[in-house]
Amino acid sequence: MTPETLFSQPLATDYSRKWHVLITVGMGIFLATIDGTIVTVALPTLVEQLNTDFPTIQWVTLAYLLVVTVLLLGMGRLGDMVGKKKPYQIGMILFGTASAACGLAPGVEWLIVFRVVQAIGASTMQALGTAIITEAFPPTERGRALGIGGVLVSAGILAGPVLGGILIDNVGWRAIFFVNVPIALAGAFMVHAFVPEGTRRPGQRFDIPGAVALGLSLTALMIALTLGQNWGWGDGRTLGLLAAFALLFVLFVSIELRTSQPMVDLTLFRNPEFAIGLSTAMLVFIAIASRIVIPFFLEQGQGLSVTTIGLILAVWPLAIAVVAPLAGWLSDRLGGMRISLAGLIVSAIGYWLIGELLSLDISPLAFALLIAPTGLGVGLFQAPNNSAVMGSVPKERLGLASGFLALTRNMGQLIGIAAIGALWATQTLAHVPPELAGAITDASEAPPAAIAAGMADTSMVLAAMMGLTAILGVIGVWFEKQQRQAAAQLMPETVYNKHEGTTGT
Repeated sequence: MTPETLFSQPLATDYSRKWHVLITVGMGIFLATIDGTIVTVALPTLVEQLNTDFPTIQWVTLAYLLVVTVLLLGMGRLGDMVGKKKPYQIGMILFGTASAACGLAPGVEWLIVFRVVQAIGASTMQALGTAIITEAFPPTERGRALGIGGVLVSAGILAGPVLGGILIDNVGWRAIFFVNVPIALAGAFMVHAFVPEGTRRPGQRFDIPGAVALGLSLTALMIALTLGQNWGWGDGRTLGLLAAFALLFVLFVSIELRTSQPMVDLTLFRNPEFAIGLSTAMLVFIAIASRIVIPFFLEQGQGLSVTTIGLILAVWPLAIAVVAPLAGWLSDRLGGMRISLAGLIVSAIGYWLIGELLSLDISPLAFALLIAPTGLGVGLFQAPNNSAVMGSVPKERLGLASGFLALTRNMGQLIGIAAIGALWATQTLAHVPPELAGAITDASEAPPAAIAAGMADTSMVLAAMMGLTAILGVIGVWFEKQQRQAAAQLMPETVYNKHEGTTGT
């Protein structure tokens, strides 16, 4: 945090409704998280009930993810311009209304259209939620508040498949959308009652050319990453989209450097804590995508039931939920970069253990314990890292910083699904016995031993990647220490009073 950032805080801020704000924003966090996991569980049912095929039904999730990702930074910028309360409230109402429309959709085409509308509402919640929490809490409690937000994300991940299964089996697939409506409406009312208007910047102009260039570039990248897995990475369509992304992104940067009021303030990346925080977050979420290969090992490799696999995978978000509040609390006292570095180290060790100890005869309980450290590492990393990123920017840029954090989550997982999936498939096929090499071209059809070996190899690569990420974390800790020392030397008494007992991020 720079001295300018420290003094950008107002002298007196009302924190009396901070817990009301956290509960309110938490409803949006929970809603957005549970919605994604519920819909994923419903896809096979939707194929049957809507008389469609898998490539078409994929767009129920792909269209949603695409629209959310493309709009995140624009919504963050909008929140900084006009205040965060109204966009967030409108987003919740739009999300609830679109959820009702999804539940009434007469066919798959209309369902995809309504999911796009739902995504527009979700983009405001994802982009501005972290910023609203950051403004509502004093710096000394920000990490703890963001840690509780991490628990709600884990709760949504845990509850989604369970609630989705119950609703689909007993009520029908439409209920998975209708369940959002009362939560969204109650949340919108609570936003009106408890969330302050927040910082706004009158006289600002929205950067439409920059927003269009960024939106088109991200759209090209997202489509390439999602459909490229089916087309092939050397396919002309995939390569064309990746080239379009690169050209449009260069155009976007050129626009931002020339406009007086850019949508994205690129000077934020001069702050080491901001740049390192986003970079490490992106790499962590790429690694998180390794979850997609675990079911292949458990089902094809070990022959476990889907129910058992679901219970095993629940260990991961449960580990995050247990550790996240403690990590946030510690970050308020020791500094966000220090605790997030610990999370990176734990994650690296966790992936290394999987690579070393994984075997076909491992028991379900032992496997659950084996993957738990990677969840603990993410739980240690995320809230402190978010706190460090949000604390590194001026208050008038909190919406944009929050949008960047959400963007790194989405993009990291998308890149990870494509990259980790391809890595696992390549390594699995490399372990297929020579006599079967020509007959097996799909990794999911490989012998159990090859699937296990491919997963072990993939985990070792991820361990190395997280180890390198930890080096970035060490650099971040050094910069954080330098900033704290600079803040303490520059009128320490004034800094202490303005931040109610903290000179850190």
